[in-house]
Amino acid sequence: MKIGFLGGSFDPVHFGHLIAAQDVLEQFHLDRLILVPAAQAPLKPSDVQSTSEDRLAMLRAAIEWDHRLEISDYELNKGGISYTIDSVRHFQAMFPRDQLYWIIGGDQLPLLHKWKDIDELAKLIEFIFLERPKHPAKPHPEIPGLVLHRCDGHLIEISSSELRGRIQRGLSLNYFCPQKVIAYIEAKRLYR
Repeated sequence: MKIGFLGGSFDPVHFGHLIAAQDVLEQFHLDRLILVPAAQAPLKPSDVQSTSEDRLAMLRAAIEWDHRLEISDYELNKGGISYTIDSVRHFQAMFPRDQLYWIIGGDQLPLLHKWKDIDELAKLIEFIFLERPKHPAKPHPEIPGLVLHRCDGHLIEISSSELRGRIQRGLSLNYFCPQKVIAYIEAKRLYR
């Protein structure tokens, strides 16, 4: 099987994440796509503002109807800083005969050389990168064995931090997030 993994804080999950997941699924004919919410991203230490439970609940609400997408709570249960190398080792042990892909934004390419154990990571998994609007992929330092695949898709200029700011300013999240995610945020009074 071909399995893709899309990590992130998902704080909150929005249509940009979901459309990117669908584009990769369709373009690369993946058999499975697993969303991997991070406990704490090493290169964005203050990015997470809601609890693991809330982020997991929002993800479940966003994709509960879509059998093509799954969620792994591995990084949330592990806690601490979420290093991709640890997650990839975990998923390789779970899926030893499958082709695994780690999905990243094109804005991460120039930072890949800073990822923990990137030389080993490049041997274990292939990367699919998505170019975000107004953020064309920049050249990256040479990493031996790194396999990169470009995904062109319907990328939308939305960020979770922008959505948190909208909430703080009393603006609507309509058309940015699935309605069930918005309802959850309102019920729990998140990001206020």
